[in-house]
Amino acid sequence: LPKQASPEQLKGIETLFHFDLSADDAGTYTIEVSNGVLETKEGMHGNAKCVVTTKGATLLGLVKGEINPMMAVLTGKVKISNNEEVMKYAKLFSLM
Repeated sequence: LPKQASPEQLKGIETLFHFDLSADDAGTYTIEVSNGVLETKEGMHGNAKCVVTTKGATLLGLVKGEINPMMAVLTGKVKISNNEEVMKYAKLFSLM
């Protein structure tokens, strides 16, 4: 995911997301955007504004553009705790 967004896209953005991919043992991750930098950390750190729960393979399919994000949400393959927050940054994470 850090390779998906340029520093120009990240400028002025401050957010923290958790990705729970534990359904298929892919783990949990924190994505933090701060000061124009997107960092990925293994595990859940800090107080996330949004938690995205899915399988690792589904997230990979979303990032590669092989899975339609809206269909993944509507069919329950992706669960989002804060739709408003994810919509603000979905393009950064290749989720829309």
